Amino acid sequence: MGESWGRTARAGWVIGLSGELGSGKTQLVKGIARGLGITACVLSPTFALVHEYGGRLLLAHLDLYRLENFEQIQGAGLAEYLFAPTGLTVVEWIERCPELLTRAASVALRQVRLETLDENTRRISYEDSGA
Repeated sequence: MGESWGRTARAGWVIGLSGELGSGKTQLVKGIARGLGITACVLSPTFALVHEYGGRLLLAHLDLYRLENFEQIQGAGLAEYLFAPTGLTVVEWIERCPELLTRAASVALRQVRLETLDENTRRISYEDSGA
């Protein structure tokens, strides 16, 4: 699924991921990267906050897990990725940025929820909104 999303992604899109630890958020991003033609090893940006990868589009992979509010997101220089992306932005722990969710009409946003059903099974649901 992620690879398919990467093949059809357009500049300016934001994909926001929600799900518990270990639910497969980074695995989905790896698929998106493959779809964008990215061959680099995609790693979780938990401590770096953002990793950028070059492919058909620039992929900005953000992780908001360690940030507690929008002021910290802005202070880390991540707001531009969320509100004015030049390529594709994929954000783990999107629920940490309710400001984006409330302004979803002005951003092409896909909100994705990953649920762990058992050790090997996930349920993925999503909703598109915005431009």
